[in-house]
Amino acid sequence: MFARSDTALLTAAEAARLRPQQVVDLAAERAGLARQVRSLQQQVSGLQRQLDWFKRQVFGQKSERRIVAVDFTQLSLSEVIDQGTGTAPPNPGRGVAAHVRKSTPKAPDAESLPFFDATKVPVEVIEMAVPETEGLAPEEFEIVGHKDSYRLAQRPGSYVVLQYRRPVVKLKDRQKIVCPPAPAGVLEGSRADVSFVAGLLVDKFAYHLPLYRQHQRLGDSGIEVSRPWLTQIAQQVIGLLEPIYETQFASIRASRVKAMDETPIKAGRGESGKLKAAYFWPVYGEGDEVCFPFFDSRRREHVEQALGSTAVAGGVLLSDGYTAYECYTRKTGLTHAQCWAHTRRKIFEAKDVEPEIAAQGLELIGELYAVEERIREQKFAAAKKRDYRLQHAKPIVERFFAWVEDRFAAQGLLPSNPMTRALAYARERRLGLEVFLTEPDVPIDTNHLERALRAIPMGRKNWLFCWTELGAKQVGILQSLIVTCRLHGIDPYTYLVDVLQRVGQHPARRVAELTPRQWKERFAQNPLRSPLHTLRPSG
Repeated sequence: MFARSDTALLTAAEAARLRPQQVVDLAAERAGLARQVRSLQQQVSGLQRQLDWFKRQVFGQKSERRIVAVDFTQLSLSEVIDQGTGTAPPNPGRGVAAHVRKSTPKAPDAESLPFFDATKVPVEVIEMAVPETEGLAPEEFEIVGHKDSYRLAQRPGSYVVLQYRRPVVKLKDRQKIVCPPAPAGVLEGSRADVSFVAGLLVDKFAYHLPLYRQHQRLGDSGIEVSRPWLTQIAQQVIGLLEPIYETQFASIRASRVKAMDETPIKAGRGESGKLKAAYFWPVYGEGDEVCFPFFDSRRREHVEQALGSTAVAGGVLLSDGYTAYECYTRKTGLTHAQCWAHTRRKIFEAKDVEPEIAAQGLELIGELYAVEERIREQKFAAAKKRDYRLQHAKPIVERFFAWVEDRFAAQGLLPSNPMTRALAYARERRLGLEVFLTEPDVPIDTNHLERALRAIPMGRKNWLFCWTELGAKQVGILQSLIVTCRLHGIDPYTYLVDVLQRVGQHPARRVAELTPRQWKERFAQNPLRSPLHTLRPSG
């Protein structure tokens, strides 16, 4: 071999003097270098795709989970704080011979104790009538004093204390002292008005304001309450609302067409002390109802646990490409519809590697969505929608899958190429992707479900995690009701104020009437209000 630099080219004279073996060696060397170059190019391409992916997660529009440091000082809904059964502070008691006798002081009336700064918090006084004095002349009775009960109430954007002034009346003819009781509250013996309870839940679950921040806001407003008290209220009220959630979930299970997905949440601590990875499995029903059942993993059996083992006649389950849904539909006999948005996303993610091919696929899928847009604009009924899809969307679907097969036949893409994986994803799910053509009630994608479940990742950015799995389940219960309210154009605050006052007296057999969908039809025109609603704000 000639002693030359690696980049120098042989002259014609030098090339003529090469022996045959030298020519073979040079050819082999060149082929080896070419393979190395291709390998390095693939590595660079893969690293570039990873970099682009991370850029999209940080700077793109799609919201994804981020790794955050756990703040163990933050209280969450799932903290197990039981004020009633918790350990009481040490009682000094009083000493007697041979032992210390515990003192038993009389528990004060919590409603009668001021817990606020009257110079900062507006107080609305509500004068209570005494039924025993009705029909009596003023000289027949004497007001000898008052008893005051305080309830924390809330107007949107402000706190108000409701002071119920209850006259203590002496009936002269009977020499009897009477005093009207304080009005019953949502939580027995609690100083929280229903308006405050509803505002607490809406702020946390609709506006994603953690309880520790609400506690800070209360303190800044002159309200002196404990953070465990807020947690206890939330837990007790969610317990009251759980039967409504279960009834709504039963309604969703009975839907012929359902959509299902999963979204991660950190809940509970494992053996190492780290928070465990768990999942909500949101399910969307035909009545624009959604529920967020919680499970501790992403195992496929959770699909059956959520939906049940018995399929609805003619039922359809719409999902992404996760194999857990396919296994469930095969087992139960449901029709499995696949999401076109996920198919499009796979092709879109490969556009940096194969821009021309990706553009072709995206254009075809865009034509499908143009058909769906025309259907929405025309507001076609079921039969008309089916006929329109068969006439206009079916030819596009056939052209799309013909294009997929042509791409595979060209044999121009490596198996590791992202475009190859995107095409394989679509080809393997063809039957599911074609279901919407003949099922007018089946959407083309799961975007309606993904819009509904945004409440979970948005909340997760603020309250970060749940201390316990029970707390995560409670998050799912409240989000199910609040998100469903949003889907039906219901103000969650108005709904909760009304339902929390009804739930204790409403017949159990008619609990379905309190789900947001039915509540809108029955009670939305004349909802129950807090006493605060009838008061004029103090000037």
